[in-house]
Amino acid sequence: MKAQGFHVRDNAVSFRQRRDKRSIRKRHEHAVVKRIQIAQPALEKLETELLDFIASGDEVDPACICPRLHHVEADTIESRLFKYACLHWSIPISEGYGRRLRFLVFDDSNRKLIGLIGLGDPVYSIKARDKWIGWDANAKAQRLYHVMDAYVLGAVPPYSRLLGGKLVALAAVSNEIRQAFTLRYANRQSLIAEKTREPHLALVTTASALGRSSLYNRVRVRSRTVFERVGFTDGWGEFHFSEGVYERLTDFANEHCVPTAKKEKWGSGFRNRRELVRKALAKLGFSQSLLHHGIQRELLVAPLAVNARKFLRGEVAKLSKGCLQPTLPQPQPSRSKG
Repeated sequence: MKAQGFHVRDNAVSFRQRRDKRSIRKRHEHAVVKRIQIAQPALEKLETELLDFIASGDEVDPACICPRLHHVEADTIESRLFKYACLHWSIPISEGYGRRLRFLVFDDSNRKLIGLIGLGDPVYSIKARDKWIGWDANAKAQRLYHVMDAYVLGAVPPYSRLLGGKLVALAAVSNEIRQAFTLRYANRQSLIAEKTREPHLALVTTASALGRSSLYNRVRVRSRTVFERVGFTDGWGEFHFSEGVYERLTDFANEHCVPTAKKEKWGSGFRNRRELVRKALAKLGFSQSLLHHGIQRELLVAPLAVNARKFLRGEVAKLSKGCLQPTLPQPQPSRSKG
């Protein structure tokens, strides 16, 4: 933790430096390097092929950019490109939780990568989100299914220098995303509740990587602001248990700790990294305050219908057809790589 720039004293961690974006990036460096080391054996031999998807500056004509959303399937060159691009983020990107939908945004004018979107199951308890929706416990249990969290969202260079991140943010709430969600989860029964729900995506949430984010400023469809700011996280997590420490904690927890009781169909083991670290620290006699790294992330929500909150509270049965999501322009047919 000290090597990452934290000050450790009295069973607590705190910043040595001010909490600007440069400082926050430095706090994440160890975890990012560790993920690259883990991924390197599988991706290194493909790097030349993957780099061919990344544009040089002279290959991009801003007037000719033609975005195309590509739904990523497992075990394809696109899935490897998605993973490769995630490794170049300034913070470590998780694989997402539970349900997952991954997308790449290509520029059909040159067949290069603009950016990526990863959607996964949202965290169950987020105070700012739940307060914005107006959820009670029963409504959340019934309707959280209709929410997805963008665990990665952004553009890659050189498109990131051309406000490409805002284009990708708009793509994340496009009709194509909602349609992909509907197609993926239509007629599927949930594992735990054993229910078949109508596959309607009502809300996309996300958290900025480095405090308050300008990426979502002035992202609008017609006169409507797409992403609404609802607050900040409290700065709890486990990313700073890196450089092999998490792996050693995993071995210790598997031998000495008992996972929280849960439904049999969820399988055995710990629910997530947070639970594993929390239980291992307790067993070792360390304070839970070591999980409080203090790096706050801004929380944003993007409702996909004008009555999304009422729908999520269970006050209406259907999402309004008066959705204001953008539809990406239809590109000309092009040859697909891989």
